Order: sequence, then structure tokens, then C-alpha cells
Amino acid sequence: MTADRRTEHGTGHGRGRGRRRPTRGSRASGTSGGPGGPRPASHRRRPAFRGRRPLLSLLLSAFFLVGVCAATGIAWDPLDGTSLQGGPVPPADVPRATDPAAGATGPATPPPAGTPAPTKGAAAKGNPNGAVDTGAERPSGALPFDMPQPAALRSGEAGRKLVFAHYFTPYPLSLDNASADNDYYTRNYLDPDGESGKHGKYGGLLRDRPLPVAPKSGDWEYANLQQEVRTARAAGIDGFTLDLLSLSGKNWDRSNLLMAAARSVDPTFKIMLMPDMTSLKTDDPRELAKAIATLADAPAAHRLPDGRLVVSPFKAEAKNVAWWTEVIGALRSEHGIRTAFVPLFLDFGAHSGEFAPISHGFSEWGSRSYVGQESSTRDVQRAHGMGKIWMQPVSVQDARPNQGIYDEAGNTATLRSTWTHAIEDGADWVQLTTWNDYSEGSQFAPSLHNGYAYLDLSSYYLTRFKTGSWPKIVRDTLYLTARTQFANADPTGDQSLVMSLRKGSAPPRDTVEVLSFLSGPAVVRTTVGSVKGSHEAPAGIHSRLLPLKAGTSSAQTVREGKATAKVDLPYRVDPTVEVQDLQYYAATSGREP
Repeated sequence: MTADRRTEHGTGHGRGRGRRRPTRGSRASGTSGGPGGPRPASHRRRPAFRGRRPLLSLLLSAFFLVGVCAATGIAWDPLDGTSLQGGPVPPADVPRATDPAAGATGPATPPPAGTPAPTKGAAAKGNPNGAVDTGAERPSGALPFDMPQPAALRSGEAGRKLVFAHYFTPYPLSLDNASADNDYYTRNYLDPDGESGKHGKYGGLLRDRPLPVAPKSGDWEYANLQQEVRTARAAGIDGFTLDLLSLSGKNWDRSNLLMAAARSVDPTFKIMLMPDMTSLKTDDPRELAKAIATLADAPAAHRLPDGRLVVSPFKAEAKNVAWWTEVIGALRSEHGIRTAFVPLFLDFGAHSGEFAPISHGFSEWGSRSYVGQESSTRDVQRAHGMGKIWMQPVSVQDARPNQGIYDEAGNTATLRSTWTHAIEDGADWVQLTTWNDYSEGSQFAPSLHNGYAYLDLSSYYLTRFKTGSWPKIVRDTLYLTARTQFANADPTGDQSLVMSLRKGSAPPRDTVEVLSFLSGPAVVRTTVGSVKGSHEAPAGIHSRLLPLKAGTSSAQTVREGKATAKVDLPYRVDPTVEVQDLQYYAATSGREP
């Protein structure tokens, strides 16, 4: 998601590598970041390469054969036709590692005179005819520990520690209900030549996509949203923060539909409203208040126990305190809604003081590299010092081809570091940034090239965050992460805009990480390309980094001569690449490939 979703596709992307505008989750150089000095800058899967489409088709077909059915920068919604532009060592008591419509773009929907009514049909009724909730529960043994039931994570002290995932409406499970080997994602977002070549400069809009789902009958959009809610709930997530990109059109309709889908699956699964102030095209506080009130009518809208509606605008500093005071006042006087205002800033240090009088709490988009996370400790302390709650950003990685920028995530180091800070610094809430923004490469949601690995791994830390106790590891589980190309690879295709490292990030590295969760000491045998090796891993969590080599990677644990866990990362590392892809791919031994 970018800091200016309104920029058209034809602008802002053909610039030289040193002339990018600040993006969503980034800060212009020179921003103080508050006490303590400057902060690090805040904040792919292999596409259907030309000449390699049969491989992608084969992979996608394999997902269907085994019954897999789960579940910006710029995002072009093919159903709408509108342009959307949008670590440190853990403390002592933290377990630490010991080392769109059937393919055609339609005309843009003209904005209505006023805020539209809620979506008719599915969102209004909450139970559309023909919708089938396929579910997305975890199979037994998928995790290294026994996951508590959702009810246990939502009661008592655990229920006060909330975990949300940032939902980005342009990228649902399916855009056209077509088979994944030829759907809109495959034809137009993963293919560098997709959408008539409009994304060719950066090698295609996306490098990954949602884990494919089979076409459905009836109201398939609603059913797919239900599936996403089930997947999030099974991971222990309390709800979604809903990025409100517009007040009309497809993304608005999908927002309404998600509110109904959440309620139908689980009445306790909540949706926190997050007006995106880099994208919304209104300067009228009463218009925004009316739109918020429309969604607030849905039972799924997140409210505090005292009944106040939580409103958490992205880049709240885009409007001043007086403007937001008008929004809050209009919600109260015109719609009878009391508000708990939790602004999310791109620069918390510069704006927290002025926003404090109208705020219940604060959040920030955060950094996407494992270095420089110490600033989050200062942020929590400042928020609590003002008597406010703090919502901590937790992230996996960030790679944005269409903006020519990426952060070095260090395999799973960023995920582990950001979760560690949320736990040890005393954050009240957590926001996973993001659930499904594939144009930023920041998704936790199950995807084609990561499966469930990042979501499963996150559930371990989520359980500690909510319960206060580290889960007991009862089964050996391995997580394997690596890129499919070397960081300095120069694409040989038509891509002219390549990604460079964001200021403040850790330096690039070419590593395979074997992250083991073991119930007892074991030998871990590894294969990276043609290089075989082994190492002793203790009980608990252990990380081993190996040099990246051409070929594929695998690992297995052996205890008393018996293999207890095995994981393969089947995506091949190539020295020569056609399109740049600097996201880490991931696999887990806990699930069938």
C-alpha cells in the first residue's frame, strides 16, 4: 500500500531509481521520528514468466489435485476499472533462535452524489443464497504446539490482548471465480505482459497471489470472504483492520460484504474500520462520518466493551486534529455513535502530542526490516505514558516491484523480531501488516509461494502474546525460507525498474534459513542445491543460516536414527532470472505440499 493511492499508473513508476516519492510505510529522509533521533524507514514469488507459464499452470493444477482450498503500491481492480495507488537480540525470557470480472477491465463506476447505502443482497442479509462456506480449519499436527481454541484466546486476560490483520480489499481469494491456471491473477497480475503490458516496466504487478481456490457456485465472493475469516480465526486472529480505500465502487462493496461474512462465520470476529487517508477522495468530515456510520451498523464492527466504535485511520496525519474532531463530532451528533479514535501514523513521534487529546490509543505502520526495531519500545512507552493504548505492527517482509524498493527481511528475522517487541514491550494490540497486500509482498495470508508457513509461525508468537505463556513444543516442525534468486541478480527480461534497498534496512543477504521447533535435541540434515550438511539443534527454537546456492533446498530432523520432520522448498534458485523477485519463499513441514 502506498502513501498516495491516487497516483495514476502512468506516473510515479518510470522515474530513476533515486527519485521515488515516499511510499506507504516510508518516511522522507530528515524526519525526526521524535525523541531518540531518526528512525529507520517504515514500511516474489516467481510470476508466470514468459516462456515458463506451463510450470506455473502445473503448480496451480497440483494445488487443486490435492484439494488445496484455503484461504499496494498500485492495484488495478478489474471489476471496478479504477486506479488505486496507493533484529535485535530478544530479551532473556523470550525463546530465541540460538544461532476482477472474467478478465476484462470495465468502465469506471462514477462516484455517487452521496455516500452509498450498504451493499444490497449479501451484505444486507448476511446469508446470501447459494453461498458455501468451505471453511479453512487447520489440520491436526500442522503446528509445533497445540493451538488453544478461539474461545480460550478471547476470554480473560488473553481476550484483552487483541490481534488484527490488515485486510486490503483489492486482493481477495479470487477476482473472477475462474480456475487459477487462467484467472485474472495469473493472466494479468503475475504475467509481466498482463493488463496489456501496463506493468511490464517492473516485471508484472505481483510476485505472489492468494493460495488458489476452486471456482464456486452461488455467491462465490461472499463464500471466499467467509473462508478468509475462518482462516484468520483458526490462526488465533481476533479480526481484520479493514483498509477503506473508497466510499463507492468495488472496494466499498467488498468492504460491506466482508462485514457480513465475518458476522456469519463468527459473531466474535471483529472488523476495525481503517479509513485510508492516502486514498479516500473526500475533504468533507461529514461525508466520511456518514460512510463510517454505514459500516458501523454491521454487528461485526469493532467496538470497545463500553460500546465505543473503534476508528483507526491510516496516515491520520493527512488531516489535522480539527478535521478529525469534526468527524468524531458528526458521528456523535448525526449518527449517535461514540468513537474510540486510534490513529495510525506514518510518523508517530511527530504527531502523537497534538492528537493525544482526541485519541484512545495510537499505532504506526512500522519498519519492515529486522534492524532498527528498538524504536517500537520507545513508541509503546510514549503511548502508555500519555495514558493511551498501543497497537504494534508485526510484519513478515516488504518488496514492492512497482515502486522499485524493498526491505531486507532476513528470512524470518523480521517476523520474529517484530513479534518479540510486541510481546516484551507490552503492546496492547497487534496489527499484522498485512493480511493480503500482495503488491507490497507483505502478506501473512496463505499464498501460492508461502503456503501457510508465515501464518502458522505467527500463531506461536500470537499465543504467547495473548496468554502470557510460551506454548509447549510437542512435535518437531521445520520452517524453510529462501529467495529464488540472488539479491544482486540483474533481470534479463524487459524489466527496467528494479528494486533497490530502502534506507535504514539491513544489508541484503543470500541465505537459506532452517528454523526448527523441536520437542528434543535432534540432528538437522540439510540440502541446499548440491551442498549437503547437518547440524545439531537443541530443543526449542533454533535458527541456522546456510549460504544460498543454485537449485532447491530441503531439511529433515533425525532423532535416534528416525526422521521426525521433513520440509522441501521446491522453488528453484536460478543464477539467471528474467524478472526480479526479492521476496522470501517459505515452506513448513507441518503441512502437505
